[in-house]
Amino acid sequence: MTSMQLRSIALYFIFAATLSATTFSALAADQALLDILLGNGVITQAQYDELMKKPQLTSQDFGLPATDLAVAPTQAENIVDEKIEKALDEKFAARDKVIDDDLDNTIQDKIAAKIENEFPVKASYSKKGFRLETRGGNWQTNLQWRAQLRYTNPTSGDPRQLTSFDSEAESTFEARRLRMKIGGHGYRPWLGYYFEVDLQPSRDVDDSSSSASARVIDWRITAVKWDWAALRVGQWKIDYNRERVDSSGRQQFVERSIVNRIFTIDRQVGVQLRGRFFKGTPAEMRYWAGVFTGEGRGVRNNDEHMMYMARLQWNFFGRDLKWRQTDVEFTEKPTGSLAFAAAMNEGRCTRWSSSGCGNLDGYESATNAVQGQFKVKQMMQEFAFKWRGFSVQEEFHWKTVDDRVNNTRNDFVGAYAQTGYFFQNLFPTVPKQLELAFRYGFVKEPNELDRALDNLRQEFTLGANWFVAGHNNKFTADYSYLTLEDELFNRNLNENRLRVQWDISF
Repeated sequence: MTSMQLRSIALYFIFAATLSATTFSALAADQALLDILLGNGVITQAQYDELMKKPQLTSQDFGLPATDLAVAPTQAENIVDEKIEKALDEKFAARDKVIDDDLDNTIQDKIAAKIENEFPVKASYSKKGFRLETRGGNWQTNLQWRAQLRYTNPTSGDPRQLTSFDSEAESTFEARRLRMKIGGHGYRPWLGYYFEVDLQPSRDVDDSSSSASARVIDWRITAVKWDWAALRVGQWKIDYNRERVDSSGRQQFVERSIVNRIFTIDRQVGVQLRGRFFKGTPAEMRYWAGVFTGEGRGVRNNDEHMMYMARLQWNFFGRDLKWRQTDVEFTEKPTGSLAFAAAMNEGRCTRWSSSGCGNLDGYESATNAVQGQFKVKQMMQEFAFKWRGFSVQEEFHWKTVDDRVNNTRNDFVGAYAQTGYFFQNLFPTVPKQLELAFRYGFVKEPNELDRALDNLRQEFTLGANWFVAGHNNKFTADYSYLTLEDELFNRNLNENRLRVQWDISF
């Protein structure tokens, strides 16, 4: 189609639109303009005759001065041509803008796709936090921040002796844990690393400010080239019992049971061999065996004695159970484990915690004890099971402490069992984010004033979890009824405790 034809067509539509908008009366259409349309073949003779019967156009219909349409036909045609060219320019300009915008978007999409596909490092977010990794998969770093904000009343810990049960009540808010976690792998996917920094540990009013200083609590490198044999070196919570190894951010209750303080061997520096046999079968077994300094977190050994530890675990369904409590993942197939572990150490410590080497009630402090004063032996049995929102786990502990300076030997016995369930499985009206749980625990230990006599402590705890985003964002509340039977003074005491906590990771 020629430019002349395009101009004529546009002229026709402009002219027709103008006619339809005319509201005033006129005697006849402008014959000169109709002659141009007829001559260019835009309208037929019949249309020409019909239009001659319509009211006459005025110059205002084209937005022109009154004399503009009363000129010679050639001048009229020029005026209309200018109108057509202006309309076409505006139309083509709008079309060009759309084309340019589409082209810009296409170019930007192609650039983004190029970067996405070929840039050597990609970024993402997962349950482990913000992730940077190479496209080849040999390098990966995960960065995560975590805060655990807690309210407790009337006591923030587990009362153990008469003095703590009789002490003044306290109501407190605290940032129980503020952590930064960095982990991933390097060189090869099977060579993993992990660091964890405790940014501001809570302290009592009579503690020095150094007690609340930032500290590296975990650092480790793990080589997992084969399932049957992996090597780990560094400092971490030794794989002795599930309750302690389960992260404090993956707990079913606000805090661990009363059993934990007495029997955990906590974080140690050393080397460990671990592996997995008969994977995927009912005979699946896992093992851990290691040698450590026995002095706890961040302390060099001050004698030739070492801590030795071993754990054997049977995954009787042929599926491994992760080190975390509750079944917020709604495990599709029943998964469980049965484990036994033992540990032995000679040194200045009778107990361990995230603060390092410490002492049990009634024993010489670690700083005042002599080298090799205490020989500690302990054993543990553990069971855990999860399936479709139901979870249960229990541990039974035995521990003996030989004090070679005072020639005494004392036994400690303790156990806990806990269970939780998402009742939405039974009652659809119950929110799916809600889990209810119960825990019972007991510890039988020597009286701090007379180690020939025993104290019996018990814990009865009800708990509720509201999972906003799994363990990474959850609210927990628990109520505990704590008891003490003191054999020395023949007294029975009890304490009620309420705790509320928000645990969130970014």
